[in-house]
Amino acid sequence: MSMDAVYICGGWALIALGVIGCFLPILPGPVLSYAALFVALAMGDHTKPTITCLIVAGVATAVVSVLDSLVPAMGAKKFHCTKAGTTGCFIGTLIGMFFLPLGVLLGPFLGALAGELLFGRPFRAAFKGAFGAFLGFLFGIILKLLCCGFIAYCFYNTTHTP
Repeated sequence: MSMDAVYICGGWALIALGVIGCFLPILPGPVLSYAALFVALAMGDHTKPTITCLIVAGVATAVVSVLDSLVPAMGAKKFHCTKAGTTGCFIGTLIGMFFLPLGVLLGPFLGALAGELLFGRPFRAAFKGAFGAFLGFLFGIILKLLCCGFIAYCFYNTTHTP
């Protein structure tokens, strides 16, 4: 097997980990996928990503990484979720990782709902706040997946030889 093939396999492994990281908060999804472009830089002269690709993907990775911290909180705030609900959403996300695959999606919602109810909010208000936190969490996942998809496209175009 040639070294280029090893680099390509390593790059795709990083992209796959990046996509998994879009759902699991312990892995920096877009950052791992972005690293694949630097793996492509180590390959032969004929398969290097363009500077434009590196800059656009780098900016997208940075923006999505920042937004990933802000979007769930913005969704929670929009639906009047309390700090307890937001904390519950985070805890539910962590616990949900142990109950793949459904726990990753239900954990944030159930955690936010539990946090809201423990805070003493009526069920209707607690449900609304938990739903907002969950929407923010889902929107963050979508942003990260889009970023990883763009990076995968760049990597494929860089490493694919017709």
